[in-house]
Amino acid sequence: MKIDGVFAGGGVRALAFVGALNAIEKKGIEFERVAGTSAGAITAAFIKAGFTSGEIFDLFEEMDLRQLLDPRRSMFPFPFLRWLTMYKKIGLYKGNEFEKWMVETLKSKGVSTFEDLPAGSLRMVASDITNGRFVVLPDDLPLYGRIPEKFSVARAIRMSCSIPFFFEPVKIYDGTAKPSYVVDGGVLSNFPMWVFKKRNQKRLTRPVLGFRLSPTLEEESENPRKIKNAMQFTYAMVETMRTAHDQRYISRDLAKDIVFIPVKDVKTTDFALTDEQKQSLIQLGETSTFDFLKRWSN
Repeated sequence: MKIDGVFAGGGVRALAFVGALNAIEKKGIEFERVAGTSAGAITAAFIKAGFTSGEIFDLFEEMDLRQLLDPRRSMFPFPFLRWLTMYKKIGLYKGNEFEKWMVETLKSKGVSTFEDLPAGSLRMVASDITNGRFVVLPDDLPLYGRIPEKFSVARAIRMSCSIPFFFEPVKIYDGTAKPSYVVDGGVLSNFPMWVFKKRNQKRLTRPVLGFRLSPTLEEESENPRKIKNAMQFTYAMVETMRTAHDQRYISRDLAKDIVFIPVKDVKTTDFALTDEQKQSLIQLGETSTFDFLKRWSN
């Protein structure tokens, strides 16, 4: 059976997708097209590059995720003053090591640019905060004077994964001296199921299955955010920006085609996960997907 798949963002919590993919493989399901935001974009790219769930597991099993972080050298000796460097560069980490790792990993499967993949088989979402718009990669690259087929898949992933203030934004030029700043797609759409499935669309070429690192819609609505101070207010505001668009789009009807993986107690940027935490995430993804597939009808 062939389907299209959409993977939500979620930082390091997306290790749960490894377990989800293992369940999908065991059921004999194959992905024809895939899309994703942020860590979901990484997952989608690995799938189309030809990695199995076992191979993805091997990539992360012995890996210290902190090696993907490349902090800038600062002339300031005190931690507080180092934030001045972040203020200027708009990110604690450069993101170069992460992109380099993606280049090498994808190259091991013969993938460098989008022309190495079947046309239209991989899409990922990023946020152009200079122009205030979604960017679907590689489709929207002509807006910046780029040829989609010739664009680096690893660079597109980095664009989709550039968590604001954590990683530096990616600068992309459209032939002028002024760059557009592109950051994590989750700023505007953390779960881009709309890429393949439109609201009220009755006929589809194949089923579209979504994978989301959150509880069910009912559980989400029953847990409003607590706001008692300015920090909680700011966090709630950012989370609303990240999720409101997707929540409006995901109706009860669409929810029946979404695997909800209830990841808890793991932060998006917790790059110091223990082996036990990694295994727990993977097991949760596999169990949640198996449970979903038992009752899924398409």
